[in-house]
Amino acid sequence: MYQNQSIKKSNKFLAFCVKIALHFSVRNAQDNFAVKKPQDHRRKKMIKKFSKFISILSLLAILLSSSIIDNDRAASDSQNILPVGSYSFDGPSFTENNDTEQTNKSLNVTTDYKDLKLYVGGMPFGVKFLTKGIVVCGFSDCKGKVNPAKTAGIRPGDIITEINGKEIKSVSELNGAVYGEKALTVKYTRNGQELMADICPIYLETECRYTLGIAVRDSGAGIGTVTFICPKTRAFGGLGHGICESTGELIPMDRGSVVDVKINGIVKGLSGAPGEVKGYFNGGKTGSLIGNSHCGVWGIFAELPSELHGRPVSIGTRDTVRSGKAYIYTMLDGEKVERYEIEISDIQRNAQGNKCFVVRITDKKLLSKTGGIIQGMSGSPIIQNGKLVGAVTHVLINDPTTGYGIFIENMLNAANIPMAKAS
Repeated sequence: MYQNQSIKKSNKFLAFCVKIALHFSVRNAQDNFAVKKPQDHRRKKMIKKFSKFISILSLLAILLSSSIIDNDRAASDSQNILPVGSYSFDGPSFTENNDTEQTNKSLNVTTDYKDLKLYVGGMPFGVKFLTKGIVVCGFSDCKGKVNPAKTAGIRPGDIITEINGKEIKSVSELNGAVYGEKALTVKYTRNGQELMADICPIYLETECRYTLGIAVRDSGAGIGTVTFICPKTRAFGGLGHGICESTGELIPMDRGSVVDVKINGIVKGLSGAPGEVKGYFNGGKTGSLIGNSHCGVWGIFAELPSELHGRPVSIGTRDTVRSGKAYIYTMLDGEKVERYEIEISDIQRNAQGNKCFVVRITDKKLLSKTGGIIQGMSGSPIIQNGKLVGAVTHVLINDPTTGYGIFIENMLNAANIPMAKAS
């Protein structure tokens, strides 16, 4: 909408400039063929200068038009894409989500996948995790007073690790450290860089407490889809994109657990309103969550999931992926993993992130049930020509039938998972 309006405005301006330029060019040509009079010389000179000015203005209008179109398209693309992992945080936020960047440890192995065979996933899984440090997710209401944390330069996405030299691991520890109006020395990280700030708490009379003016959290939870499982080690990868803050930064995980999930409903996706797989945690811990990267999460199951189907399949590397028919495997009814037809296009062979090719849902049954790609389907494995080639990662908000997929290599490289030991 905004893009079309910008283009229309720039085109009108361009047409106006060109019209004026042509008008004066014609007048100039007429003057050249007309019988010259002494008094016309000055007028002709002025017209020539003005014509040059209008020509330059027209050129600038063309460049401006091109720039507006390109910039609007980029803005539209970024705003129209949604990761389809269904992740949230435990309850509300407490008042005191390189493309292969990872948090926590990888499983350190070879990247030769020629002989590797993996179980195809498609079943949902839940995660519960504690963050490494206290994540700032926003600013709290200071009841008309100046916000001390904001004034000190703290931003959403920053991770508080120490106060006055003491390590802070939980929201309760943070609350215990914030007392009195004496300045506190706060150590925090931003984009991997350690920073320090002196912050003076303020007292909120209406709430009878001191505050730094920040909303924080120390834990999170969510639902995604398993992409693959290693037969011998039970190591798995899923989601296809990272669990991130609203800023796009990966949430640093301290430790986490994998839990069983029961699906109890589906919200169908519509243009402008992404759908969602509804589910809840069903039972206790079924595995350990080990890492989080922009190319997915990984961990180890205590036992192989009962929903496993078929035999392990070979890996299809990026050079084997072709435009055309493929299949995704996902569970939507809470009972079994099913296969649905899709179409792959616009393959970016050198992509190292989580948007490597376009995925379009063509299966009528899936379109009828979900409207296309919905939240909770992120990580659904993609099979082409009998090989595991990738996973679904994103949906286009304005077209739920279409989204993006990641190469399976990128997920494996981020986790280094094939040879992991279950110990």
